[in-house]
Amino acid sequence: MKIIVTTYLLLVVFIGFGQTKNPSYDSTLAKSLGADEYGMKKYIFVILKTGPVSLSNKTKRDSLFAGHLKNITRLAEEGKLVVAGPFIEKNDKTYRGIFILNVPTIEEANALLETDPTIKEQVLAAELYPWYGSAALSTYLSTHDKLGKFKL
Repeated sequence: MKIIVTTYLLLVVFIGFGQTKNPSYDSTLAKSLGADEYGMKKYIFVILKTGPVSLSNKTKRDSLFAGHLKNITRLAEEGKLVVAGPFIEKNDKTYRGIFILNVPTIEEANALLETDPTIKEQVLAAELYPWYGSAALSTYLSTHDKLGKFKL
């Protein structure tokens, strides 16, 4: 029993002294971004893949992808989408792109994905994974908006 108590006390001391306070910590910013004590938060990481439906009708396909881009813009403006982008090269897993959704649950992410016409029509399919990343990620798009000369 003495060994267990001693081990526990050593762990408490080590953990307590192993961490240092961050002199740059901004509690107001951390709270506004939903950060935990490590500056992190939960997101949903989405891998977009080629779906089971292949459209030969170019007009319909173009319309669906225009809706896809419009939906991306809307979700970003609402703060629900913090990262989106296509893969540059084709790959053997048929991965097409990624989203990082600013919601903590798969259920909330699925509700957002149902608003995407390419996913709704199964031209794209989505794999969803809970992901833990920097709460500052939600500031990424506002910075990105200042970089491009042209808007999509």
